[in-house]
Formats: sequence, C-alpha cells, structure tokens
Amino acid sequence: MKYYLAPMEGITGYIYRNSYEKIFDNIDKYFTPFIATNESKSLKTKELRDVLPENNEGMNIVPQIITNDSKGFINLCAKLQQLGYNEVNLNLGCPVGTVVSKNRGSGFLAKREELNIFLDEIFKMDDMKISIKTRIGKNSPEEFYELIKIYNKYPIEELIIHPRTQKDFYGNKPNLEVFKDALSLSTNPVCYNGDIFTVDDHNKLIKAFPKVKTVMLGRGILANPGLINEIKNNIFIDKEVLKDFHDEILNKYIELFNEDRNAIFKMKELWGYMIYIFSNNKKYAEKIKKSQKLIDYKKAVASLFMEQEIIEGAGSFNN
Repeated sequence: MKYYLAPMEGITGYIYRNSYEKIFDNIDKYFTPFIATNESKSLKTKELRDVLPENNEGMNIVPQIITNDSKGFINLCAKLQQLGYNEVNLNLGCPVGTVVSKNRGSGFLAKREELNIFLDEIFKMDDMKISIKTRIGKNSPEEFYELIKIYNKYPIEELIIHPRTQKDFYGNKPNLEVFKDALSLSTNPVCYNGDIFTVDDHNKLIKAFPKVKTVMLGRGILANPGLINEIKNNIFIDKEVLKDFHDEILNKYIELFNEDRNAIFKMKELWGYMIYIFSNNKKYAEKIKKSQKLIDYKKAVASLFMEQEIIEGAGSFNN
C-alpha cells in the first residue's frame, strides 16, 4: 500500500510537511496546496517558497494546480520544471464556493465540453506527468459516468477520486457505489480519497476494494498524525511524540514569520483538526482559540497535554 498526504490549503505547506517527515516518515507522496495560474511570469513568493527544492528535500512532492486555463497550466508547468518537478496534479475537487463560481476545482466538472478541450491541450505536453484529483460530479453522482469517459481518453498518471459531489461538500458519506464503478471503468490507475479517520475506516475500505493500492488521507492525518503508523504497525501515537511534532511545527513558524502572532494563527488552524484526538477537549480548544500571546498559547497547549489523554481510535469530527 502507498499513502499520500492530501493538500489542505493553509495547513499542509512545507513547514507541516517537513515536520511530518521528520517525526513520522511514512508518506509516499505529498501534494502541495493548490497554486492558481495567473498572468505573472513568476510564482508568488508564498507559492514559490512552498515548492522550492531546498524546502522539500528528501520528500516526494507533487505541486497541485487549480485552473481552467490550459495556457496558464502549461506555463506554470514550465516554471515548475525549472525547479526540477516532473509531475503535477490538477485540482478538480475543491468544493469551495469562491473557487467553484470561477468554474475551477469541482466547478469545472459541470463544464464537460470545456474540460475535455482543456485536457486535450495539456496532455499534448509529453515531458510532464499529470495526475488528477477529482470529485464524482458537481451536483449529481451520475455525472461521473460521463466524466470517466473523458478521463479515459488521456494518459493520466493517477486518478485520485474523492467520491462526493461538489454539492456534498464534506457532508453525506462517500459514494462507494460510484467508486466501485470507477475502479472497473477507469483505464488509468485509481487512488482513493475521503473519510479515512481511523484504522477501522481504512480496513473496511481495503476489505471492500482489495484492488485499491493507493490511499490519500487529509483530515484524518491532521486530526491524528499517527494514523498511518497505526494502520501499518498497530502502534498508537503517544503524547510525547505528538508534543514533539507540535513543537517542531510551532518553532518553524516562529522562525519563518519572525514574530508570534502569525505563528499562533497558523497553529490555531491546525488545532481545528488536531484537538479531536484529545479527551474532554472543548475548554482547551477555547483557551487555544482565545490566546493572543505566545506565553498564553503555550500555557493552554501545555495544560491540554498534561491534563487530557489521546483517544485511541479517535473517529471523525465535525468542524
């Protein structure tokens, strides 16, 4: 089995990835938060920093691109090639309204004719591997059966399927009936993505679909960074390891921003997921959320680690 880390905007940048690699070292492929195409001849500072080779040493990194403009996609690929990348990922999955309204992400799925023309253009490149992360449709699961006909026309490196529609957002359950059909219909390699929060979730998926050899995890790893070690080795994360991981990320953010406020803000985003691995977490979540100074933030985190326990097999959560 291979395990991928899903791109999560604002969270899984190079600082998170490096910290995860240092402490856990069990991800086969990392995908960067998406880069949007623009008219500029160079990448934005933040985007460039995230894909610079020196910020991603020793990791298998795939930059993700979000666009519906084939020329912009091809131009961005050329910039990424100059940095040494030979694979990119096309985002056809983002369900956020501001993205969808521009017919990007999962919004592009509703424009099948334009999508086909777009793919025809970008797959004329013969020196860049292209994988696709997709939902199964914009409004209805039935849309997938037309989409897969389009995908099958092209030599996609991997088709990463999150079996929800854009309309589902992160609600409802992943549509495993459509995913089952995808496995038999796709002429390209398929990777599963969606709602793997526990070892049990993972094992049920593999039992149902023994053909699946690649799984992408996102929110499940953010909530429980030890999840893959549990899946592979039946070893549960302990508080000391989790604290080391937390401290590594915090210190790198303080170093990057050279001040506390932005570092604390970034950590609060992560705690929006990671808090759910702890017992009786509500009052601690509030203290972390309210902290403005580093001393208060550290105090809130220290009391959480000291007074509460990690919940083994912590399940999914509602944000």
